[in-house]
Amino acid sequence: MATTTPAPFTLKDDPVENFRPLKVRVIGAGFSGIYLGVRIPQRLRNIDLQIYEKNDGIGGTWWENRYPGCACDIPAHTYQYTFEPNPRWSGFYASSEEICEYLQNVADKYDVRRFVKLNHKVVACTWDDSIKKWRLSVQETATGETFMEEADLVISCRGSLNEFTWPDIPGLQSFEGEKMHSAAWNESYDFRHKKIGVIGGGSSSIQIVPVLQKEEGAHLSCFVRSKVWISDRFGDHVMRSLGLDPTRLGFTEEEREEFATNAEKYLKFRKAIEEDGNSVHASTQRGSEMAKMFVEMFAGAAKTRLLKKPELLEYFNPTFGVGCRRLTPGPGYLEALVSDNVDFIPDKIETITPKGIQLENGRHVDLDVLCCATGFNTSSVPPFPVTGKNGATLKEKFSPYPKTYLSLAVDDFPNFFIMLGPNSGIGAGTLTILLEAEGDYIIKCIRKLQKEDYVTMAPKRARVEDFSEYVGEYFKKTIYADDCKSWYKSDGGRGDRITALWPGSILQAMEVLRAPRWEDFDFESHEDNKLRWLGNGWSVTLLPGQGDPSWYLNAEELDFPPADTPENDPKYRNRPFSH
Repeated sequence: MATTTPAPFTLKDDPVENFRPLKVRVIGAGFSGIYLGVRIPQRLRNIDLQIYEKNDGIGGTWWENRYPGCACDIPAHTYQYTFEPNPRWSGFYASSEEICEYLQNVADKYDVRRFVKLNHKVVACTWDDSIKKWRLSVQETATGETFMEEADLVISCRGSLNEFTWPDIPGLQSFEGEKMHSAAWNESYDFRHKKIGVIGGGSSSIQIVPVLQKEEGAHLSCFVRSKVWISDRFGDHVMRSLGLDPTRLGFTEEEREEFATNAEKYLKFRKAIEEDGNSVHASTQRGSEMAKMFVEMFAGAAKTRLLKKPELLEYFNPTFGVGCRRLTPGPGYLEALVSDNVDFIPDKIETITPKGIQLENGRHVDLDVLCCATGFNTSSVPPFPVTGKNGATLKEKFSPYPKTYLSLAVDDFPNFFIMLGPNSGIGAGTLTILLEAEGDYIIKCIRKLQKEDYVTMAPKRARVEDFSEYVGEYFKKTIYADDCKSWYKSDGGRGDRITALWPGSILQAMEVLRAPRWEDFDFESHEDNKLRWLGNGWSVTLLPGQGDPSWYLNAEELDFPPADTPENDPKYRNRPFSH
């Protein structure tokens, strides 16, 4: 039988750094997509980068959500990129317009827009194993025309609150008045002297109601079925400790100017808020002293604010733990509910009629306008088909609940990454910190593929199962597993699986994502000799004009060990290792 003689080995005629060309496609230009638009050009070379955004502007959820009162419900000074702190936030909680403007300013400063194609909607992603590439179907929303293209890597930056959902109530389409969703708000509508119905009791409704309650001559009917905790404003005691009035949410021009010109004071302020947010992780553990304290604290605050209508207290003093549902501070919400022009209606809706809402108890509520603050599709399944190896689909992989590797990759989906995907939410702490950690992790993966000439990488199925088992076990002892309906959970909020939150603290997540465990991935290579990437013996730093041949002596590259490190000196104890 004839044998085939292998081709003789040849060196790869490139320096060892090996910046192999790769085509990367990003879906979404919100917080995550913009971050990649900043960091990929900074840290990688020879990348053909394109960011597809379905809207006609960048900013993601902060571009789409424009309902009255829309704002970030955590302190603005923690809801920002670490490398681009904004000392001029107008208040403790920034409005959606202000956050969107911040994101657009960041995009402009770092020239991210050159990579963004607006009004381009990805409608399908399919892995072609014969060429080891993704095939994307992209629709130009202005014309409806669709084109196809290939990419080496795809990064989904859609976020978890992207596809809004209308309430599943009979007769919704029959309503003859004005109808709008919190994520598709009619900004031109005049609410004065109107009978307004608001369906939902989550974070959007909690922000909408206090604003509409103040409209001249308006009367609100708030339809709320689920019980919820309303927290004190996040960071109240931190504000007091820094000499600030926690009841005054806005910052004066003088205060903002001082933050802008006094870097030390601004850093102290930021660190105090960050430390406060991180330190409440203990409250997520069922039965902890902090969890008990929060129940007593928020129950007392609700009782005080609902004195005028004490019958409402049972709906804001639930039996489940504080945070089982997303915790919202809701400044002014309880105060609005006890106002004379607001009705709180916990009765079940039977149907929506042309003129209003029919309740199961026989009562009909007449309405001029219906506002649906009914949230988003939080199943993590994209609204378009994503098909990996051997015909596997994300819809199948995420049924009955999502299984991922560290929330950012899925077995059978080579070169496919997700930012803020399943189990990427944060119950306590700062989401943008996790976002940056995920982005940095993905960029390290891209660099490994590029430098070491791997064609594909995907997490091993066994490691996906391991993480899934870890997630299921971790949450058993947390307040998130209490009996509440929450978008944190599977099966429309009623399941026993926590699918939206990271299984641990934000600081634990940062450490987990600090450096990839390459042994948890399967790699494919075109080369028989897996070390051909070593190149031709040269480094780009030896090529004319390409770098510094003695870069290792530069001050920023040197790692000076401390000369004196007493064993018990707290300055050195429990200090995380450097990147």
